[in-house]
Amino acid sequence: MNWVILCTQSKHKGSIMVCNVGNTERMARILVGMFIVGVGLAQPTWWGALGVIPVMTGLLGWCPAYLPFGISTNK
Repeated sequence: MNWVILCTQSKHKGSIMVCNVGNTERMARILVGMFIVGVGLAQPTWWGALGVIPVMTGLLGWCPAYLPFGISTNK
């Protein structure tokens, strides 16, 4: 499956956005985020806005919350 790649695939730590989210996790983030956005639209709550976060991190392949911990699910 082709994914939108907006980060570099290199493992060079000096890069600004090294992909640290693997393909399976990206798909899960996008699906869960879309579900949360749908719930937020169906029942007007702020959850819809929060659903944008996993969608964006899934599309970008980069999660800023992983940086301080050095986590990477990208194989």
